[in-house]
Amino acid sequence: MPLYECVFIARNDVTQQQVEDIANGVASLIESEEGSVQKREYWGLRNLAYRVKKNRKGHYMLLGVDAKSTTIKEIERQLNLNEDVLRFMTLRIDAIDEAPSAILSRKGDDSRDRSDRSSNNRSSKSSGRYESGRKAVEEDDLSSDNSSFAVDHADDEEEV
Repeated sequence: MPLYECVFIARNDVTQQQVEDIANGVASLIESEEGSVQKREYWGLRNLAYRVKKNRKGHYMLLGVDAKSTTIKEIERQLNLNEDVLRFMTLRIDAIDEAPSAILSRKGDDSRDRSDRSSNNRSSKSSGRYESGRKAVEEDDLSSDNSSFAVDHADDEEEV
């Protein structure tokens, strides 16, 4: 049987348990049609790129499926009828990757990056810099700039 990946986005109003129930319903439909769910990942509540049916966030779920094309059509029909599902996409693939998807592996990297940022000591700024990062101007630089301005200004008065 062909392999498919199905990703669906559920409304942010529903709980994670309700999203799991939707996935369980899809899995039971697949198994009743002699197929199998080989991979199942909950990606969590994530921001949407744009508003979809007045929602800015959604619960993402990925299913790696081994099923017939008629079963996939029925799954898509069921997902389309479910009011809690905002969007879904099913793609035919050559092989289901057993490793965590790019979304989950990146999600783990983000949490490590945040912990690294919070552990950095903010008082270790180099001296001579403002909070914005601009370099502070030394008094010697100011006095030399003003003296040259005064000389230039004096030359202008003599010409008049």
